[in-house]
Amino acid sequence: MGDLIYLYGLIPTKEVASHQSFPSFKGFDGVENLYTISRNQVTAVVCNLDRNDYSEQVIKEKVNNDMEWLQEKAFHHHETLTALYKTFTIIPLKFCTIYENEENLRETIHGNEEKLESSLTLLHGSEEWNVKIYCDDNDLRKQVDVNNSTIQAKKQEISGLPRGRQFFEKKKIDQLIETELEKEKNRVCENVHEKLKEHSLHAAIKKNWSKDVTGLKENMTWNSVFLLPVPQVEHFLEEIKNFEKELEGTGWRFEATGPWPAYHFSSFSKVRN
Repeated sequence: MGDLIYLYGLIPTKEVASHQSFPSFKGFDGVENLYTISRNQVTAVVCNLDRNDYSEQVIKEKVNNDMEWLQEKAFHHHETLTALYKTFTIIPLKFCTIYENEENLRETIHGNEEKLESSLTLLHGSEEWNVKIYCDDNDLRKQVDVNNSTIQAKKQEISGLPRGRQFFEKKKIDQLIETELEKEKNRVCENVHEKLKEHSLHAAIKKNWSKDVTGLKENMTWNSVFLLPVPQVEHFLEEIKNFEKELEGTGWRFEATGPWPAYHFSSFSKVRN
């Protein structure tokens, strides 16, 4: 029946043709080399896999039960795409995108050719960047307590009450501070996101990571990705530095990483045929 086809990504055929030879990379099994399969203006970067060793059932069991294997293979997939991205415009495919044979892969490319060419045009000359925003709630809480007008108004209101009532009303202050703290976090993050969007072609908001994942003392309060035209990258990073200066000492920290293969802006379904 032949080998399975592991698909890493899709690149413009004209970019492949402009290189004398395709870069040499080991494939998913660590033995076979990567090679290309072209269909008109779209070229797939693939490797062969033995169907006995990499059947759907085998991979499912590995993913669910062998964390070391999963980490090793996921790292290989990401590192391969990152290396290809340095040379080619690429639509990166999800981890373990596998086809039964070359014919099925060609059919899938043919059925999505217009969409793929449009995506490659969009991605050419663009970079994906990730911005994570962290907040030390304790530091920001102090700022909110002192500077928030709603809290100050509540404190002023309480100060005019009889002492007996003040005791109970002051308990509500803590709840109010927590509410205003969350409002302030959302306000700052949304403001930063909107400003950064001005430099991008597209932007998306991702799920925040917990402290168990980040290993940091601060909470991640925002996690977003941006597709940037290369000439805008410097302005984008300068904008982040401006926010860092503006919010210095108030508990905020920004982390910009990139460029990455455009995982979030090159939609192409994971298909196994």
